[in-house]
Amino acid sequence: MGSNIGDTEDHLNQAVARLEKYDGIDPVVWSEIYETEPQGLKDQQWFTNQVVRFAVDPELWAPHGFLSTLQAVEGQMDRVRGVKNGPRTIDLDLILFGDEVLEGSDYLTVPHPRAKDRAFVLHPLAEIEPELVFPDGTTIADALKKIDYRIEGKKIYQD
Repeated sequence: MGSNIGDTEDHLNQAVARLEKYDGIDPVVWSEIYETEPQGLKDQQWFTNQVVRFAVDPELWAPHGFLSTLQAVEGQMDRVRGVKNGPRTIDLDLILFGDEVLEGSDYLTVPHPRAKDRAFVLHPLAEIEPELVFPDGTTIADALKKIDYRIEGKKIYQD
């Protein structure tokens, strides 16, 4: 989850609260909140990012439906899809869905295709799932070693 407009910590908490109102979606653990240097479009406020692991009932939810729900919550929170990598009130991404691998769709790829390239995803993910192994066998530690980033307190820098 990420945001760079308004009271971002409140936006992240509000997104989790909205998601847990749905049957079969329960937040289990969440990372610290990090400030992140913008990727791509640099001339904007820093983002606030957090990773949340949800317990999702497999009898009620499949990856496509869960992503649709994430996007519905973004809409409820006035997310407007404008400039790519630009400012946004909230950004909810589906990074992993258990061990599932989904490819070949314009709508959804799981694991998220850029997750292993982004320190603002990997570092908080490692915080809550330090032994995580991606479906392709890459450990979270190995993924972090392959990218150039630095952390100062709760700020993540990555060019």
